[in-house]
Amino acid sequence: MIEPGQMAPDFTLPVTGGGTLTLSALRPQRVVLFFYPKDNTPACTLEARDFSALADDFAKAGAQILGISKDSAKVHEGFCARQDLAIRLLSDKDSATCEAYGAWGEKKLYGKVYQGILRSTFLIGGDGRVEKVWPQVSAKGHAAEVLAALRAL
Repeated sequence: MIEPGQMAPDFTLPVTGGGTLTLSALRPQRVVLFFYPKDNTPACTLEARDFSALADDFAKAGAQILGISKDSAKVHEGFCARQDLAIRLLSDKDSATCEAYGAWGEKKLYGKVYQGILRSTFLIGGDGRVEKVWPQVSAKGHAAEVLAALRAL
């Protein structure tokens, strides 16, 4: 997993609203980058809705929020519309960005072992360096925790 102080791996991915987004093009703004397993699942919906509800507060604190999963841009668009999300979601179909951040690995569900996205969040500074990492995130209350950490910087 990427550690604080390291340069955030750059990427260009399809983004909701059309086109692609390149992380380095957002500098010097801070970015909250959260990785989540799948659109339209209970914990992922809770997390995305919480970040979306706080999007204005994050903007006032100088950061924008980006969510990444393997879902397609089309699925993301439907998820955003159904949940009225005010954040942008990116599609990492081949999981290369997830792997670059260390947000891809072994998971277990009902005794079955498989590879998938590890729910985790990265706060990236305006210089492109990772400022804080939240590995193995619990969705409930996480967005508020990240906002508090951002405000404390």
